[in-house]
Amino acid sequence: MARKTHHVVPNPKGGWSVKKGGASKASKTFTSKTAATNYARKVSKNQQSELIIHKKDGTIQRTASHGRDPIPPKDKDTHKKK
Repeated sequence: MARKTHHVVPNPKGGWSVKKGGASKASKTFTSKTAATNYARKVSKNQQSELIIHKKDGTIQRTASHGRDPIPPKDKDTHKKK
């Protein structure tokens, strides 16, 4: 099963866009990266997807998993009781 993703990417016409993985069109465009990231995080949590935030040059800056991560990081094991 392919993982669901949402991306925050620089828009060639200016600003920042939020795109669903594989989509050619942006779902929404913002003037600031912060506003785009905040919106994308809400969408990603709602749809339980992987959020991928890109730098201005298009490379990946950071990721956040809001779904069922098949390989969670060992230091982030949510199944352990503290």
